[in-house]
Amino acid sequence: MNYILKNENAIYYECGYSCDNAIYLSLGSEAFFITDSRYTIEAKQSVKGAKVVIDDNLYGTAVKLLKKAKVKKVIFDPKEWSVAGFEKITSHTKIIFNPYLDFSHKKRIVKSDKELKMLAQAAKLGAKAFKNLSKEFSKNGFGDSEYALTHTAKSILSSFGKYELSFDPIVAINKNAAKPHAMPTKTKLTKDVLLLVDAGLKYKRYCSDRTRTVQVSKNIKFNTKQKFNSKKIQKAYDTVLKAHDNAISKVRSGMKAKKVDALTRDVITKAGFGEYYVHSTGHGVGLDIHEMPYISTKSDTIIEDGMVYTIEPGIYVPNEFGIRIEDMVAMIDGKAVVL
Repeated sequence: MNYILKNENAIYYECGYSCDNAIYLSLGSEAFFITDSRYTIEAKQSVKGAKVVIDDNLYGTAVKLLKKAKVKKVIFDPKEWSVAGFEKITSHTKIIFNPYLDFSHKKRIVKSDKELKMLAQAAKLGAKAFKNLSKEFSKNGFGDSEYALTHTAKSILSSFGKYELSFDPIVAINKNAAKPHAMPTKTKLTKDVLLLVDAGLKYKRYCSDRTRTVQVSKNIKFNTKQKFNSKKIQKAYDTVLKAHDNAISKVRSGMKAKKVDALTRDVITKAGFGEYYVHSTGHGVGLDIHEMPYISTKSDTIIEDGMVYTIEPGIYVPNEFGIRIEDMVAMIDGKAVVL
């Protein structure tokens, strides 16, 4: 199979190394990692299974290698390329470039045992970071705005720079939590508010993802057993937790992803909150924080052993509150195991 890659994580998956300026070519039995001179040392030390080619003219070098290989067709993922970059490759050769959406994601959808171990470690470190964050918020967070709390979360989750973050953490209080991807505001942390935290970190480039929603008290604890002052919020929280647990306990390998989505959505709809469940049940996690499989109402993807994805049902009542509970699961021996 002949293919060309530009995305960093797609390239890393192939050869164990990537950088922000590289092209990867797989041409029959040969593979080439093309980058510029800034990355010479690291590339030659780290790239596996491909010849490292150093040239500041990445596109021109790729065209030369394509012509030399005399291939007629090459697969590419349109999502990886800018129009300008793709034209630099295609305008200088008569090779047929066949589009293949999510090419690398589809190759990576089932994780190897090695990948499962790294994802499990990322999730374990993420859970530990949440515990450390709860202690920090309890000790020093009261009176801080969401801006300051987000900054604190970045420091704690990364272990002060030791780990990369999977994404910028979401720290949302009360009505701001009704926005699934809330941006921080000036709202301050005080006792008795609702606090939602969605965050993750990377272990050897593999991501973790976790969300907890809590009733803030003197000692904040990011566990799934929560008691809220509001009966409405308590009912919504208990419903989300029931949906979360229902999906994890009942999902089986061989199911379609939309059936997994229904395991959360039906619980929330039956409880009367269906209109406030505004996103899909989950998404795959790996080198990218969002990858296949996508657990949505329209997905016919068959869930298989080795897949890793999130279960994250939510209820979001505009201008009032938002609740989400999220864990990563791996399909092992036909069932979901929480990482």
